[in-house]
Amino acid sequence: MSEEAKPLTHPTIVGKIPAIPSLKKLADSLQMGIWFREINDMWSGQAMTLKVKKILHHEKSLYQDVLVFESTDYGNVLVLDNVIQCTERDEFSYQEMITHLAMMSHPCPKKVLVIGGGDGGVLREVVKHECVEEAVLCDIDEAVIRVSKQYLKGMSCSYSNDKVRVHIGDGFKFLADYKNAFDVIITDSSDPDGPAETLFELPYFELLKGALRDGGVITTQGSENQWLHLSLIERLKKDCRKIFPVAEYAYTTIPTYPSGQIGFMVCCKEEGRDVTKPLRRWSEEEEEKLCRYYNARIHEASFVLPTFARKQLRA
Repeated sequence: MSEEAKPLTHPTIVGKIPAIPSLKKLADSLQMGIWFREINDMWSGQAMTLKVKKILHHEKSLYQDVLVFESTDYGNVLVLDNVIQCTERDEFSYQEMITHLAMMSHPCPKKVLVIGGGDGGVLREVVKHECVEEAVLCDIDEAVIRVSKQYLKGMSCSYSNDKVRVHIGDGFKFLADYKNAFDVIITDSSDPDGPAETLFELPYFELLKGALRDGGVITTQGSENQWLHLSLIERLKKDCRKIFPVAEYAYTTIPTYPSGQIGFMVCCKEEGRDVTKPLRRWSEEEEEKLCRYYNARIHEASFVLPTFARKQLRA
């Protein structure tokens, strides 16, 4: 078989599960199919698996392993360094919340920056706001943008919007060149254990604050999950409060992220701003037209934490 004719493969995708006695029933229930396995030290002792219909794309970019496969039940799936970034079935719960929690906490965001987010999902949500005049995306890896345009068209459709401008490069360095430039900055990064690690540290948040206009708001991926990473979330919140007068933690539910949940830090440059309640609101009809997850009530509810998390994250 020639190199061109060989089917695409990936080390995280296996054709069967070991049929040891204790796993026999599980193996039978999985019908010995082809499965993607997400295994990571950040969520030790557990794994996420999705049944694979077809591997669509695999490459090693300059920065990371990039995989796209068609799943049997979640549509196309983007995986970076063996970690699920988004699936067509549930991506909206993440994209809408990380975007609109910030956008609705600002009175009139005209210029918005997205760091990361090469799949285009956050941009798609940003340009739903009529007040936006310019939406800038800075992603370090052109491969993510290129692959998303081909395989995640429902997210990458945002790239055709006239308000969108794209910069390929390091977000940390990009921010250093801007002062008092943006009303909202959204950091849609991967996990804090690889190329995105610096986006969870104090110097990065200092750059974010400097790049914001007066009254500006940020959201950033908030160190994953209350069930798995509460100490990381606690550190992140404390660091944010060293930089911003307002820093609150919110979360959303999403089946294909670790333990079905992921959170966000929402910070504001203006002291006294209550980001836990939307400053602007769409009508109920607009919410149903524009969003599948976000609404004004869930904005407020997302900041209501279970007791164990509230106690540890209490300032």
